[in-house]
Amino acid sequence: MFLTPEIITLSILNLLFVVFATIAFINSLKIVLKYDANATSSYQYALEKKSYLSATIIKFIFYVKIPLFIFFVYTLDDLSNILPGAMCAAGVVSATSYGTPLLFLKILNLYVFAFWIVLNDEDMKYEDQPYLKQKFLLFCVAYFLLIAEIIVESFMFNGMDINSVVDCCGAIFSTTSATYLAEILSLSPKILLSIFYGVFILLVLFYFLKNRYIYAVLNIVFVLIALITLIAFFGTYIYEQPTHHCPFCLLQRDYNYIGYFLYIILFVGTFFGFVIGIIDFQAKELRKRFNISLLYNTIYVALVTYYPIAYYLKNGVWL
Repeated sequence: MFLTPEIITLSILNLLFVVFATIAFINSLKIVLKYDANATSSYQYALEKKSYLSATIIKFIFYVKIPLFIFFVYTLDDLSNILPGAMCAAGVVSATSYGTPLLFLKILNLYVFAFWIVLNDEDMKYEDQPYLKQKFLLFCVAYFLLIAEIIVESFMFNGMDINSVVDCCGAIFSTTSATYLAEILSLSPKILLSIFYGVFILLVLFYFLKNRYIYAVLNIVFVLIALITLIAFFGTYIYEQPTHHCPFCLLQRDYNYIGYFLYIILFVGTFFGFVIGIIDFQAKELRKRFNISLLYNTIYVALVTYYPIAYYLKNGVWL
């Protein structure tokens, strides 16, 4: 393992996460197993106090994880200057077998912890805290996901070898390689765009119909097809290169860090759309989350649509 200031920072914060998250996990387990809202014993009162402590710890972890995820991506991009062959974070991710699972774990944990925050906020609105056990049961699951993420991250950094040549993003996201990703990238743009805009139209339709369950499912589909079309089609117009499909180069200064903005608004839009299908919000709150979800999803669609249209108006041809 080689150490950089960024890796040391991530390691220290991960150690703090383990300590604080374990405290919250032990308290959460006690609450899930022994809390009784109808009991008036001193032990139940102590559990209630522990619930506030644990909630504070969990919120602290999540609010640190948001900028830390961005810092993690920045670290990967910075490490590409050290690893031979890497041109961006894509090469660093592919440097070990742990890179891709770690990235998926980090994204999954962002959604899980964000959902916990929303569930906790909704729970605190009621005196009887109807979601108390559910939210701490959810954290018990989130705890193991967090520990898994930290372990895989340590394996990834330990497994890197600065003397080994890694693949560049051009090789990883090539349409000619014999991989499932290459098959997806080689799909007809008409098919991909039809699915992308078709799902978005359905989102708009069920927004007006206010069917929160179908709308939530559509948001899960939308985030997947949005990422696929960004890699396979829209990204090439941002780069203005038909063979450049890397989703990480969008985070670089050469492209005005547009990737950060795209990924953040996609996360916000799909998360708010997804969560309304699980939590039974009051009517006013439900409308608010519907509006936020559609607004951010629409901004994402408008922004990625701008690039191919602008390219065509400028050059008179498609890539």
